[in-house]
Amino acid sequence: MGMTLHEIGKLVDGKIVGDPRVEITGINSLEYAESSDISFFFSPKYRELLKTTKARAILVKEQTSEFPGPQVIVANPEVAYAKLASIFAPPSSRFDGVSTGAYIHRGARVGEGASIYPFVYVGEGSRIGENTILFPGVYVGNNVRIGTETIIYPNVTILDGTIIGSRVVIHSGTVIGSDGFGFVQQEGISIKLPQMGYVQIEDNVEIGANCSIDRATFGRTWIKEGVKMDNLVQIAHNVVVGEHSIIVAQAGVSGSVTLGKQVVIGGQVGISDHLSIGDKVMIGSQSGVAKSIPSGEIVSGTPTLPHRRWLRCMGLVGKLPEINDRIRELERKVADLEKHRHKGE
Repeated sequence: MGMTLHEIGKLVDGKIVGDPRVEITGINSLEYAESSDISFFFSPKYRELLKTTKARAILVKEQTSEFPGPQVIVANPEVAYAKLASIFAPPSSRFDGVSTGAYIHRGARVGEGASIYPFVYVGEGSRIGENTILFPGVYVGNNVRIGTETIIYPNVTILDGTIIGSRVVIHSGTVIGSDGFGFVQQEGISIKLPQMGYVQIEDNVEIGANCSIDRATFGRTWIKEGVKMDNLVQIAHNVVVGEHSIIVAQAGVSGSVTLGKQVVIGGQVGISDHLSIGDKVMIGSQSGVAKSIPSGEIVSGTPTLPHRRWLRCMGLVGKLPEINDRIRELERKVADLEKHRHKGE
């Protein structure tokens, strides 16, 4: 598949500098681009690559004299690249129809155009939407609803009662709807609380590999529209993740936490239970969140502090040995002064 720069410019709302009739057949980084590819330039640290890249054209924010070929001037080269990459990316492979090697319960329904690979299990009362793809090893329990054009990669487990929207992507090894971690103690013995709720995942969500999203104790665990979740993320029972939030790898969100819209959670963050995280909050990597955070805050550290204050604190950590030495020296001098003062009396 090829596109002219004129067509690309219309797609990304860009201005063409150079011949708009140039045809582009692929997209790649500056380093790996071939002679018919388009690439993008957004950071000065890649400036030297502009002189050596084989790319036929580039997406840039401002015209540069360091690249001799055609340029597409756009407001945000990264966003433009993402839009264009979705055009050139190869489509997901599909099994033609429903494999005879899959088990589909007679009470389940599969929409037109769905692709069901061998070794898929779909339980009683479940609904699979049109043009959805279930790869080998996918387990869909009873009374599950999956929307249209959703992709479930190999060895994903979707347990009873889960609701999944349209155009959702779930990567391999993820478990949706496992029991929440609910126990009460009696005389040192843990007694399990039955987990009777469900998980709801709205449209246009992407969930990475080997994630766990627990069903609610009652009600629902709710992943809202457009959420993007990295690999190895744990979402506990009754958590609500607001629209278009981002959760990076190895983060854990404890039970009954509510995340607002467009929250960004860095890698290895831990959030204590029953907290409220406001809209557009950003939490730095490896932070420990022990109290609720108002909207718009940027925090880091354990326990969390405003990010700039945390940076100042971390700047002092490396100086602590010297500071300690100075304090001890000052203490010694004060003690000597006190000793001489008492002698003078």
